[in-house]
Amino acid sequence: MNIRIRESGGGNGQAVDFSLGEGESMHILHPEQVIAYRGPSDGRSDRFMNVKGMYRKKRLIQADMSGPCQFTAALPPGFTIKTVELQEYSDLLYDFRNLFFYSTGIQMHTRILHIKNMLITKDAVKMKFSGSGTIGLLTEGAVYESELHPSEPLYIDAGSLVAYPENAKLELTVYGNTLASQHMNYHWKMTGNGTVLFHAGQQTSRLQKEMEQEGLLKRILREVIPFGGVIIK
Repeated sequence: MNIRIRESGGGNGQAVDFSLGEGESMHILHPEQVIAYRGPSDGRSDRFMNVKGMYRKKRLIQADMSGPCQFTAALPPGFTIKTVELQEYSDLLYDFRNLFFYSTGIQMHTRILHIKNMLITKDAVKMKFSGSGTIGLLTEGAVYESELHPSEPLYIDAGSLVAYPENAKLELTVYGNTLASQHMNYHWKMTGNGTVLFHAGQQTSRLQKEMEQEGLLKRILREVIPFGGVIIK
């Protein structure tokens, strides 16, 4: 199996090339993103997701791709793919909504969150994968890794967290002085052992919106204030 991520010349989108050998297979949870295919016509078989998958992904169909074949999947603007090689000992919990594909040989299991965390995150379950293989995570922005410490907490924006160890200790909180805590999203206060994954896209898009709003305000002021075009740069 070979996976290659390529960017468009203008930097406004990405595509992912997949190459599957004889006997290899992969499950694509966003089959409408497949824009090119080379291989036997029966190398792709679409089917209905199970009820759990339909609920989590808000869609009905997934595509099962069997090698030998090559195909290309387009990614939405601003999104990227993070591939993770799973081993038998992996204990990370993931948000199923981030899952773009997974290879055959991987099994998925649900983990129910605590009621308090459900109410704040508006999410009821996380997914744990077992077996060996590859999964692809679709995230808004690049994915980064950070190591947990048993006693020194790591604070991560709740909306940016992608995966964390099942046995990590989590607490939804804010930090900093009063002004800081009043103007931030909830963060996960995390301690334990292992690696956490988080993406940078949510904060980037938020800053971009603020910058666009600031630009609009400047344009309005230039129009309504005498000599605004000279004074306001």
